[in-house]
Amino acid sequence: MITINENYNKLQASYLFAEIKNRTAAFQKANPDREIIKLGIGDVTRPLPQACIDAFHKAIDEMADSKTFRGYGPEQGYEFLRDKIAEQDFRARGADIAPDEIFVSDGAKCDNGNIQEIFSTDIRVAIPDPVYPVYVDTNVMAGRTGSYDNGRYNGIIYLEGNNENGFIPALPDEKVDVIYLCFPNNPSGATISKKKLQEWVDFARENKAIILYDAAYESFIRDKELPRSIFEIEGARDVAIEFRSFSKTAGFTGIRCAFAVVPKSCLAYTKDGTEQSLHALWYRRQSTKFNGVSYPVQRAAEAVYTESGKTQTKELIDYYLKNAALIRKEMSTLGFECIGGENSPYIWIHGQTDSWEFFDRLLNKAGVVCTPGAGFGKCGEGYIRISAFNNYENVEKAMGRIKEALK
Repeated sequence: MITINENYNKLQASYLFAEIKNRTAAFQKANPDREIIKLGIGDVTRPLPQACIDAFHKAIDEMADSKTFRGYGPEQGYEFLRDKIAEQDFRARGADIAPDEIFVSDGAKCDNGNIQEIFSTDIRVAIPDPVYPVYVDTNVMAGRTGSYDNGRYNGIIYLEGNNENGFIPALPDEKVDVIYLCFPNNPSGATISKKKLQEWVDFARENKAIILYDAAYESFIRDKELPRSIFEIEGARDVAIEFRSFSKTAGFTGIRCAFAVVPKSCLAYTKDGTEQSLHALWYRRQSTKFNGVSYPVQRAAEAVYTESGKTQTKELIDYYLKNAALIRKEMSTLGFECIGGENSPYIWIHGQTDSWEFFDRLLNKAGVVCTPGAGFGKCGEGYIRISAFNNYENVEKAMGRIKEALK
């Protein structure tokens, strides 16, 4: 008799964004003439930068010529892209990262979900609350948790975020092995200072723990005092793995390109205490289970680092930050407490009511889709997340509708 991985049965309801999609579809079916403005799922709406389009076309043409055609590429990514990433994203900011410590992938979501494979199933995992659901759900699937009880899984150490700590949780007061951090944060939009991030790195070093640092939104940081990489922090090379994405940086949500940084000095241990290179384990995992990102997509990603590419991606991000500033301003004017929206594309709003109730209210009365905070964890209850990823005209229209709906 074939049996299943019963850890999947521990997962609660449907995946957050699938539930949003279902409720939105039901509303649209019942109201076919109503225009819906989507400020929920963080999907980009602006076209790819022209520099990326040009590089994409050129690479496609190369694939049409037998002299320049390419078949399988290196699983960890082409050197031309990894060299640019290492130099411009890390060394330019004082972070000592080598090209061969970079693994190009098809998405930060995939990397965040897959990285847990290289760790044992009995490790102690610390995860912020509220948080991007992938961190929790993939550890549930792997069998690292107990049952679901009162909004949380037994076996996970939850790092609580709230208004009092600015949604930057305190260090754990117990032994942990893996720590998930995300800054600028999804969903709250909170950012972390170098001083505070140094505390996390020091904690990890003292406890022989590993930090999984999701920096998918680092390109939205405009405050030069804030770290854009954990590797700007002293000692982080030994205890951290970082995930980045071109999805929000350059609008690659539909063509898929990201990367993970796994330093060679980053170590874990076998049961008998023998040191083990996480770089070597991840290299083996990727070589075995992943065939790499397509050549044209990597050429398009490389174009982000050209002078025209840097200018165009900055303009793209500035556009979304303009949306974010408008959302934060209007919601604050309506009397709601807001976090994010300044160095982040997300605005985290204290809705003063049940978060799914607030979601339904904005959908039904304003035709605007947001994301209920409860979907990100117990500490997200009472909040909603509004995304800046839409056209400015739609954001203006949405905020006008919300003002009417909340009168």
